[in-house]
Amino acid sequence: MERIKVIIDWDENYGAASSDVSGCVATGKTVESVKEAYASALAFHLEGLREHEYDIPDKLKGEYTLTFELSVQSLLHQLDGIITRAALARATGINERQLGHYMTGHRTPRTEQRKKIVEGIHRIGNEFIKVV
Repeated sequence: MERIKVIIDWDENYGAASSDVSGCVATGKTVESVKEAYASALAFHLEGLREHEYDIPDKLKGEYTLTFELSVQSLLHQLDGIITRAALARATGINERQLGHYMTGHRTPRTEQRKKIVEGIHRIGNEFIKVV
């Protein structure tokens, strides 16, 4: 089974696209709604390709599964109001101002910084699990 990686980004709304499938995008007000919208848009997109006898990407000819990855901007937006920037700064070692730049899209973090953010979020989550 092929895996189709779909990136979810944020710019006043969540948007989803995949480099594996050109011409197919979706938007939504929540992460869950954009996931559902992308799955639906992809099915509609493939139906149109078949109907008009266009080439279908090899990854989509058989069974496939969608895997979603949130960009740093969408991830930070999703957690805004749930985890403070101060808590995230302590957990990641990235200062609050820089996290703010990532959240607003003024800066795009390097892969290493993204990894620190994701690990910091996991650390905070693990602390919550220990308490419960």
